Amino acid sequence: MNPRRTVIVGGGAAGFFAALACAETRGGTEIVILEKTAQFLSKVKISGGGRCNVTHACFDEREFATRFPRGERALIAPFHQFQARDTVAWFAAHGVKLKTEDDGRMFPVTDSSQTIIDCLLDGARQAGVKLRTNCGVESVTRNVPHGFNLVLANGETMACDNLLLATGGCRTPALGQLAVSLGHTMEPPVPSLFTFHIMTPWLRELAGISVESVEASVPGAGLSERGSLLVTHWGLSGPVILRLSAWGARKLNKMNYSFPLHVNWLPHLNAEKLAAELEARRHSQPARQIVNAPVPPLPARLWEQLVLASGVPRETRWSALSRSAQHRLVQQLRRAEFSVSGKSLNQDEFVTCGGVRLGEVNFKTMESRICPGLFFAGELLDLDGITGGFNFQAAWTTGWMAGRAMA
Repeated sequence: MNPRRTVIVGGGAAGFFAALACAETRGGTEIVILEKTAQFLSKVKISGGGRCNVTHACFDEREFATRFPRGERALIAPFHQFQARDTVAWFAAHGVKLKTEDDGRMFPVTDSSQTIIDCLLDGARQAGVKLRTNCGVESVTRNVPHGFNLVLANGETMACDNLLLATGGCRTPALGQLAVSLGHTMEPPVPSLFTFHIMTPWLRELAGISVESVEASVPGAGLSERGSLLVTHWGLSGPVILRLSAWGARKLNKMNYSFPLHVNWLPHLNAEKLAAELEARRHSQPARQIVNAPVPPLPARLWEQLVLASGVPRETRWSALSRSAQHRLVQQLRRAEFSVSGKSLNQDEFVTCGGVRLGEVNFKTMESRICPGLFFAGELLDLDGITGGFNFQAAWTTGWMAGRAMA
């Protein structure tokens, strides 16, 4: 017997993709998306600086899964069913061409997230999906032998045969209460993608400067990553910091976001090669002031501050650089230490670690192992990826699988 109604709670990427997969797999089923806010796909709109980082150009399922600090093993099988290549093909079939940037991130060729939003909204309307905004769900109860009764925020009640929860990351435990009320366990939520607050005055004065490749590490947590770094008005950001925050989400939370951070500004040079580089300058530019002779690829302003931070006076020339001063400069370039004293959520992503316990969900269908007819997709699950399109791919994949299973 065909389900008479499928309700999807949450009008984000995972919810819409599930609705479309369900409608495309089997027509005739009534599909309703309930969104508690006034706008569908709000996270899609602001992601990637308003361009929407749809997925990542990595087409090996196992390799793709390694980009998830939480959920790697659980996602391998789903990615075999629907991976990044399938996402590219799906959007192409629906009139949206994606492009790949140098770092592997994939965006619509229009460079506008509105292209993705319009594609999903138009697809849902054409498929006859009923779309309701300002429609939160207050409570849900299980019917026996099957189905669910929902009580909406406006007091209205609604029955359905299949229920998909795709409400997004649980930034507070209360956001997972519908899943808990149906017997599920929530792993405690903590922020996953965030930037580091650092009070060092000379660093903050360099806001806007970026370095293509550094190695950043948190020795107290056993964390180390390489990638590009951005200096901000409040400290440090960029892909390398966001990756550290993702892999270290729980550890850094336990440290109350207060810890030492080490930065190797020139990871392509070991200590010996760096010392040789400085020694060569002593011979080739003896009369030049050190602060005016940056080692590539470091920006001139950053180099100047690193030299001064190592204790080398501004007027010092290469010919006058003592052995001890050179050693301090090498240390500053290879192992600058900063004191992190807080965090800011990355507003483009605001990903959380935590959510519905993965062992309670069948990852072949995304159906609950506890409550038949209940499905999950997206960030409500205890899975999260690093920055770069990985979290959206998890939303497309889990939404697609849930939608097909519900159909």
